[in-house]
This record gives sequence, C-alpha cells and structure tokens, in this order.
Amino acid sequence: MSIRILADSTCDLSKDLLDRFGVKIVPLSIIMGDKSYYDGEDTTPDQIFEWSDKNKTTPKTAAVSQERATEALTPLIEAGDDIIFFCISSKMSSTVNVINLAGDGYAKLYVIDSFNLSTGIGLQVLRAAELAKEGMSAEEIAKKINEDRSKVRASFVIDTLTYLARGGRCSAVTALLANTLKIHPIIEVKDGAMGVAKKLRGEVGHAIMNYVRSLEDDLRNADKKRVFITHSGCKEELVDEVRSFLESLGVFEEVLETRAGGVISSHCGPNTLGVLFYEK
Repeated sequence: MSIRILADSTCDLSKDLLDRFGVKIVPLSIIMGDKSYYDGEDTTPDQIFEWSDKNKTTPKTAAVSQERATEALTPLIEAGDDIIFFCISSKMSSTVNVINLAGDGYAKLYVIDSFNLSTGIGLQVLRAAELAKEGMSAEEIAKKINEDRSKVRASFVIDTLTYLARGGRCSAVTALLANTLKIHPIIEVKDGAMGVAKKLRGEVGHAIMNYVRSLEDDLRNADKKRVFITHSGCKEELVDEVRSFLESLGVFEEVLETRAGGVISSHCGPNTLGVLFYEK
C-alpha cells in the first residue's frame, strides 16, 4: 500500500514535474463542434486557438468523465492504496463530485477541492507529494493542504478578451472596447472563483511586466520553495524577462515555467501569463 497522488488536467503541471513527483493526471474534456477531446491527450492549446479563431467561438469544456475517473481509481482502490485526488475549484467545475461518485465511498480516498485552477492547483499537488515523501499520512496531508488552501496566490494577465467574450464570460462590446484600448485585466482567484483585480493598459508585454513587478512585496514574503510562471504561449523573450525578475529577488529555490493546458487556454486565450505561489 502507498499514497497515490492524482490530479485533473487543469493543474497544468509539465510532464517533467509529473514524472518527478509521481503524479497521475485524469483529463477533463474539451468539446469543439461535435467532437470531444481529452485535455492534454487528443488536442493541443494551439489547435484549440486555431479552431476557435476559424469558428469565431470557444470550445465547451466538461468535467472529468465518470468513465475516466473510475478507470483511474479502480486499480488503486483494489490495491488498497491511499489516494489523494486534486480537482479544479468546485465553483468552476463539477469534477469534485464526479471523483467522489467514482470513489463510491472508499474510505482512503481524499478528494481535495483546490478552490483554484492551473498551477494554483499544481502548487498544492507538489506540496502534497513532498509531504508524502516526508512520511506524513494521507489523512494528515489532506488536512494540511486544506488548511493552507487560502495561502495560494493565483493571478494572471489576459492579453485579449476575445476568448472570454466568445465563451459568454463578458460581452462582445466590452471585449471590443478593451482590445481597441489595449486594456489587459489582471484576473485573481479568490475563494475558488475568478474576478478582475485591476486593469492595465498598453502593449501586453509591458502590461505583464508591470503586473509582475507589482507583486514584488508579496513575492518577497512568499514561501520560498517555488514560484510558477504559467502562460498560454507567450513569447520566449517575455517569459525570460519574467523569470529574470523573479530570480533577481533571491527568494525562491525554484522558478518553474509551465504551459497552460487546453481547458485553461480555451477560456483565457493566447498570451496570458500568471505568477503563482504560496504565501508563507
């Protein structure tokens, strides 16, 4: 018996990190037209952007399917393993409910409602893996992760509101005006939901660097273990500039870069970038 850590695909952890920490991913679904694809398995963010621009709409997304959840959990339950499963915020998806149903009351399944998305989930996943390696029990890990859930800082800058408008999350008029005026909202996750924290103006690279610099005080008081740069296909030069700034603070043991997966990218669009970390 062992502790097995699983997460849904919205955690946006790279393959290297998944392999390094022994984490298994169960995908959400992305529906483009009359076809359904598994996030991270059957389609890429760039293919999603291409389809969205061609069809002037955004894909629909769906929670982890009962079939995939059962497929992932059954062998672990039969082996008697302790299971910790991380899900995107229950305010954004029904994945938490799906996993609970698939677990069918298994006493050693701990379903974590991350109250977050993207590497706001990933941070919790990696912390859980490290606690397991230190010898903490699954029950203790779940308790600790839930206690610290509110300490995760997740925010990001959106380049264009076109994708949010196509998905009905803002009006077409608002998107057109924002895009014309080069307005880039900073989106923050609070209490499991997304909201606009501030609006920046100018070229997206300039806006992103202003956003990153505005986090300096919080970053200097962050948990030193790691910070994520997660983006939906930003230029390498911009990502390098963000990384250089974070490294110059001398705070973090690791500055990690990940590419947002299909579910996150389909809603936020290209050239979105966030900096995500734990508060102390």
